[in-house]
Amino acid sequence: MLFAISPIFIMTKIIFITGATAGFGMAIARKFAENGHNLIITGRRKILLEELAKELVINFNVEVLPLCFDVRKSAEAESAIANLPEKWKNIDVLVNNAGLAVGLNPIHEAVVDDWERMIDTNVKGLLYMTRFISPLMVARQQGHIINIGSVAGEEVYPMGSVYCGSKFAVDAITKGTRIDLVSHNIKVTQIAPGAANTEFSLVRFKGDKTRADNVYNGFQPLAAADVADAVFYVTTLPPHVNINDMVLMPTAQASAINIHKK
Repeated sequence: MLFAISPIFIMTKIIFITGATAGFGMAIARKFAENGHNLIITGRRKILLEELAKELVINFNVEVLPLCFDVRKSAEAESAIANLPEKWKNIDVLVNNAGLAVGLNPIHEAVVDDWERMIDTNVKGLLYMTRFISPLMVARQQGHIINIGSVAGEEVYPMGSVYCGSKFAVDAITKGTRIDLVSHNIKVTQIAPGAANTEFSLVRFKGDKTRADNVYNGFQPLAAADVADAVFYVTTLPPHVNINDMVLMPTAQASAINIHKK
């Protein structure tokens, strides 16, 4: 279903954002819509996805195509891209945002299903979307792929081995993708946030709100809008300039595990 006030309203860019129903993804969608870009937004929660699409159309007068599918499922991802209407195939920016952490356990006590969810979403989902969208960019010899990594992909912390491993994989995949696509005039960027107050900890602690809220007590964490600003910024640079990697952390955070709390 396409949401739009005017079907003939043409914008300068088409932005494809995965995991748009919450947190960074939602904020990134709002930021690009605020600046007049058309959006393809994805997520597994159909009602939230369509509510966001309506909001963006009403508030910013842009066109929005919501696609409800699971990036962890290769066939669903491939079908979604293969069946894009012709006018939506000229994707200028792909934001691989969908990702999560589940559980915080030492390796010998971890839940294997938690590993599967993190690896399938953070690594395989990102790969699927890149595989199916990058050929459209190669055909046009232009485009920008932005992968949302993490400070956990810069340094490992206790009880986060698999989540950190998945984000180290994002870092490596981003670098490899940049090498593979540089001859096709395609920019590739990684944005790696630190502590940010989104659904992240609530998902990690499986709905335990008290435990999740405690993560952010005593200091000012990043907001989703801060990350959205960074993502938008890297797309505004001249054609010959690319930000390869950006690590973005609260002023109170010095490293993955060193946070000054008052």
